[in-house]
Amino acid sequence: MSNPLQFYIREKQLFQEQLSTVKRRLTQSSLLRLVVFCAICAAVYFFFGNTQLLVPVVVVGVVVFSLLVLRYAALTDKKKKLQALIDINTIEIEALHRNVSNLDTGKEFEDQLHKFSYDIDLFGKGSFFQYLNRTVLVSGKRLLVDLLTSNNTEGIEKKQEVVKELSEKPRWRQDFSATGSLVEPEFSAEEILTWLKSHKNFAPAIMKFMPIVFGIISLGIVVLNYLAFVPLSVTVLWFFIGLGITAIYLKKINVFYHNVNKAKDTFKQYYQLLHLIEVENFASEVLKQKQQAIKTETKKASEIFREFSKMLDAFDQRNNMLIGVVANGFALRDIQLCYKIEQWIATYVHQVENWFEVIAFYDAYNSLGNYAYNHPEHTFPQLSLSNFVIDAHDLGHPLISETSRINNNFSIENEQFFIITGANMAGKSTFLRTVSLSIIMANSGLPVCASRFTYSPIKLITSMRTSDSLSDDESYFFSELKRLKMIVEEISDKKEQSNYFIILDEILKGTNSQDKAIGSRKFVERLVASNSTGIIATHDLSLCEIEKELPEVKNHYFDAEIIDDELHFDYKFKDGICKNMNASFLLKKMDIV
Repeated sequence: MSNPLQFYIREKQLFQEQLSTVKRRLTQSSLLRLVVFCAICAAVYFFFGNTQLLVPVVVVGVVVFSLLVLRYAALTDKKKKLQALIDINTIEIEALHRNVSNLDTGKEFEDQLHKFSYDIDLFGKGSFFQYLNRTVLVSGKRLLVDLLTSNNTEGIEKKQEVVKELSEKPRWRQDFSATGSLVEPEFSAEEILTWLKSHKNFAPAIMKFMPIVFGIISLGIVVLNYLAFVPLSVTVLWFFIGLGITAIYLKKINVFYHNVNKAKDTFKQYYQLLHLIEVENFASEVLKQKQQAIKTETKKASEIFREFSKMLDAFDQRNNMLIGVVANGFALRDIQLCYKIEQWIATYVHQVENWFEVIAFYDAYNSLGNYAYNHPEHTFPQLSLSNFVIDAHDLGHPLISETSRINNNFSIENEQFFIITGANMAGKSTFLRTVSLSIIMANSGLPVCASRFTYSPIKLITSMRTSDSLSDDESYFFSELKRLKMIVEEISDKKEQSNYFIILDEILKGTNSQDKAIGSRKFVERLVASNSTGIIATHDLSLCEIEKELPEVKNHYFDAEIIDDELHFDYKFKDGICKNMNASFLLKKMDIV
């Protein structure tokens, strides 16, 4: 069994050592640039007036300086990536110590009307999403959310294969995440795709050749002027002709540049991610299919994205006065780049969406693989079509630390309903969330917090945390009725043809005891008649009498004991009906009554 904590500590130390080396090289590179710059200045001072000697010396100096600038930029990028890798390993070390307070909570995905996510704290502060999520892309995060909330029970074994394989590639996953985190695009992939699909070309076909011809003529005129065969006035006139041609399209160029600039960071990020996917060896069927989806007959997708990224970077240089004015006057640079970019869009626009989806897929599943790697003691559900929906040994909630978590054995057959009673704080609600989360994890392809978990795939619906709505002028009771109605409609939907696991916590809380007892009983009978499976937690012991009439219903409980005038819980799932309640004891203990 691997030791994730030792791995992360070792990797962090390694990257810190590499970062120190890179920082030294950056300092050396800065000093060398300064020396070259001073040498260029000295050459201008000593050879000023001797044009034939000054020009080549300055040109060589500028070339050397430019190479040093590129080297410095490369070292800076390496420094950023090493820092990102250090941060990633720091996060994992903290997460293994149950500290995820600085991670994304996913609060924007909280939805009180969702079938289960709000009830089981799937999103928000201290949520399972906050503990699980390591995505670096907006599209990846959305896909991860969809995996958790879609209630999709299909292809679980294939999902497990993907998660298992990615869990065995911690360095590749970290490389992918670090690379993806270096750029934070201002606009989402969806916005960029919308623009790419709606763009109308404006650069005429003649611009495929005209800028090249114009540039060759410009070079000839400049050389002839340098050799004194052509007067300066001809060079100036030709320069303004070039600016005039560019000015014809200037308004459209400016609008195009504004839109193109939105995509620049995304493509700079994505071509590197595509390259990481292309060069890795994958074994699982799904990962191979995704890898194959980004291949073309001629070039790799990463090369195609890289070419586009370079075009966008070059286009961005139009804001540089020297390039923006001189290059347009002598080489029609803007209109040439517009033509090239538009041709790229026309050629690849229909493939870009698919490539974006592949990147998002790997980003989302990296989080699942990371979770599996961090929890080698968890088990992947063994899928079965037996009569048992869940047969789990040592089932626990993954967000509770190992030192304080109490695990339980839990088995429930198809079309069975468990009624769980128990004292306050005895563990009923935590158990309901444990079972709920294990179903969601199993359906997502994740390992669950258990030593053994046999599972027949099933969809989840819950009603555990209903609240009143002042804005909609709804009472608590009416909100609960709406929730129960949603459950009935869902399990009665003939189009769905799915099995459901229904988890309810103290239904009909918003009415009086007699109404609650009658209504709860009728609702349980309705659920049993629907051939669904589930659990109902309640304080109403009269509901337990249904076990005598319906063989599908079984009673279980969580116990509490008063020992030496102190309340004790063992948090163990037991057969039967709870006899010990603690409300009056707690009221007295806290001097409330």
